[in-house]
Amino acid sequence: MVFVNMLSKHGRWETLEALKNSPKGKLSFDPHWLDRGEDILAGCKDTLSLSPHSGSILERISSFSPQKSFLVSKDYGSELSETPSSSSSSASDSNGKNSRRSAAPHNPTLDAEVKHESPGPECSQDPGPVSPPAISLLSPKAMETAGRILRFQEEQREKAKILLRQRQEVQERLVEEVSNVESEHLKRFEELTELKQRQEFQSMRDMMDRETKESMGRQEKLKEEQRHRIRILNLRLRELEMQRLREAELEKQRQAEGREKLRNLNTIQEEILQLNQLLEPSTQTLADLPPSSLSSYSSRGNQLCSQVSEVVRKTAQGEFPSAEDMTAAERALHDMRGLIRLMQQEVAEAQERKKQQQEQEKEQGRQQELQAQQEAQKKAQQLANEKAQKKGLQNSADSVTLAWFKELQDSAARCTQAMEPLCSSKDSQTNKLKLELQKAATIPVSQISSISGRQLREIFNKINGLLSGRSVVSGGRTISSSQHPLALNFISYKLAEKFVKQGEEEVASHHEAAFPIAVVASGIWELHPHVGDLILAHLHKKCPYAVPHYPPMKDGTPVEEYQRILGYRVDANGVEGQDSFLKRMSGMIRLYAAIIQLRWPFGSKQGSVPHGLDHGWRWLAQMLNMEPLVDVTATLLFDFLEVCGHALMTQYQSQFWKVLLLLKDEYFPRIEAVTSTGERGSMIRLKQFLETSLQRRHISPPKGQLTSSFWTSSE
Repeated sequence: MVFVNMLSKHGRWETLEALKNSPKGKLSFDPHWLDRGEDILAGCKDTLSLSPHSGSILERISSFSPQKSFLVSKDYGSELSETPSSSSSSASDSNGKNSRRSAAPHNPTLDAEVKHESPGPECSQDPGPVSPPAISLLSPKAMETAGRILRFQEEQREKAKILLRQRQEVQERLVEEVSNVESEHLKRFEELTELKQRQEFQSMRDMMDRETKESMGRQEKLKEEQRHRIRILNLRLRELEMQRLREAELEKQRQAEGREKLRNLNTIQEEILQLNQLLEPSTQTLADLPPSSLSSYSSRGNQLCSQVSEVVRKTAQGEFPSAEDMTAAERALHDMRGLIRLMQQEVAEAQERKKQQQEQEKEQGRQQELQAQQEAQKKAQQLANEKAQKKGLQNSADSVTLAWFKELQDSAARCTQAMEPLCSSKDSQTNKLKLELQKAATIPVSQISSISGRQLREIFNKINGLLSGRSVVSGGRTISSSQHPLALNFISYKLAEKFVKQGEEEVASHHEAAFPIAVVASGIWELHPHVGDLILAHLHKKCPYAVPHYPPMKDGTPVEEYQRILGYRVDANGVEGQDSFLKRMSGMIRLYAAIIQLRWPFGSKQGSVPHGLDHGWRWLAQMLNMEPLVDVTATLLFDFLEVCGHALMTQYQSQFWKVLLLLKDEYFPRIEAVTSTGERGSMIRLKQFLETSLQRRHISPPKGQLTSSFWTSSE
């Protein structure tokens, strides 16, 4: 193609003519003989000729050069006049060249040139059986050019081989890396598969071991039976036996459930009958409720009792109640409880209205009585001071205080005697109800803390609701004081006992805990005065110094019993230590001092406090009129004044400072006289408190006192 381009550029037809007639023009040269493995002299024995496409190229060139066209046609005619043997040899050479050309590597540049110089459709047709004439065009210069072309192609081929070899090496490295990675993956997969197989084998082995053990156990039990029975019959018999056992178990379960339903139904009937008794008109309800309301409550209660009786009547012939019957009975009980709550609420509202009217009527009288009491206390204090200066101090409380103390203890004893049937009952349902009532009363008191005012209000409402006869949730169950006639007395007694126990334990360890407990106790005391009397009775029994009262030792009383009367704990290990005793007494006095100065902030605010600061003033005056006890008097005076001193100062002002000065100048030397050298800790604390307070003429509010912001806090 390079040679043809050279001819098209220079148009040297003479060169073509000379090459044609030269001996070398008849030689054929194939640059690809080495690739095919041919002999180097194989081409010398063949007739040399041009390519069949040379004629087409010459025709195209002749169209541009008419004079040269004549020469080409003349030469073409001479070629046609050659012998058939030469034509056939030329054809064979042409075919050989075509085959070698097809075997040669593809060159896009040469293909493009051939396409550019290829003849039209007419020239591309098959020329027929006669091969086109061959013209020898090679010259020495052309041979040199062809050789250079071949060397260039060889160099390019070597470069291509080198690049191909490099690409093959890179590819081999990539394949090797991929193979290594895949080999590692295959190893991991095989290890995972082997692990799973081992695990499956181990699980199958464990399962087979378990099944083997179970089978051996069954075989040991059925060994004698399996010897003379057929396997199929044995399986059938086993299935029949298992079915019989299932049916028997189901029947037993049905019987148990039926008996349980029957017991529950009887319990529901008993409770609804007891609740219906509360609907009976009494002196209190007749005075508080109109007859129309009582009649409607009574008729509705009788209807509910009739519904439950109808359900019970169905089970009189040995049948168990169905689920629908139990649902109807429980619904009737729920309605009855709701009816009781409505009646109690209406009674409470009526009583509250009546109470408000009575309090409004007595308010003026109380104020006058309070003023008279204050004047009487002042006079009594003056008389006590004069008496102490003349005759010395007392060894016991006065007759009025002792009568009050005895009255509270008798009231607590009557409450204990009244609830005795509930406490000593042998019935399991009654004992269960007793435990639930005790938990409902004591658990809320244990939860009292100064975390937030919202929580304290919830606890107060829960305790107040329980004492008011409303249903409360405790331990996931609904509890009400209307579930038993003696439930209210039991709840009141246990609640008062728990309040005092909190002072004995919680306040003794954490002094600031006295205020949230005291404010709840004060609020309950105001709404339910009988609970307040029980709180005082329990407090006086565990801490007689809260009266104040120093019980004398009677003839014949054992020492341990007398120590119990004084407030000491006595058990199998003996009497508790003095430090533990003083700590408990301190906690109860602090709780008492907090109760007398606090009032529930969300109450009616009408009337005086049920047990206010006047009782604190009386206690302080009574303590100063009695001979001091070692450690006890100094400890209790310090605890009482630290908690309640600020409130007494605010209430009584100059009178309080006179009492405090009397305590420092005249009573404190008596405390020093009875206190030994190793027991002066409480005395020193009291002395420092008195000196600091009199010097500053002020007593700071106690730590832990609840502020107004506390009641607005939610957490």
